[in-house]
Amino acid sequence: MLRLSKKLLFAIEAVVDIAYHAGSDTVRSSDISRRQGIPRRYLEQVLQQLVHHGILAGQRGPRGGYRLARERRRISVGEIIRIVRQLEGTIDPASEPDGSEIGVKVVRPLWIDMQREIMERFDNTTIEQLCDRAREKNISRETGSIIPDFSI
Repeated sequence: MLRLSKKLLFAIEAVVDIAYHAGSDTVRSSDISRRQGIPRRYLEQVLQQLVHHGILAGQRGPRGGYRLARERRRISVGEIIRIVRQLEGTIDPASEPDGSEIGVKVVRPLWIDMQREIMERFDNTTIEQLCDRAREKNISRETGSIIPDFSI
């Protein structure tokens, strides 16, 4: 079930933050937490799952932090949503076989179709597009590095 949760918002915001602020450097989780107002206990868990699934790469040490594991244009919001949904372990009630005839044959198929359409839109929305939106909204960046342009 497509359900907006804090963990999902935090994950998307963290990835966009990293893409937007990293430039050629890594971004520390403490900086993400401060800029986005995300509690560190949620953030670290989400970041580790994103590393495990190949969205982010982590670097240990004094200059450690996180960076994107792939180009911004190759990471979709849909991927992040699927990772967080898996992490949350919630079951989609629309996929359960039990229920009334109207529910099973009419209402749930409608819900499933709508979820599919929404996920297609998320799958077609990249982190690069969200960084472009941030730039259009004049959101300041904290790094002096130039954001690499992977659109070539």
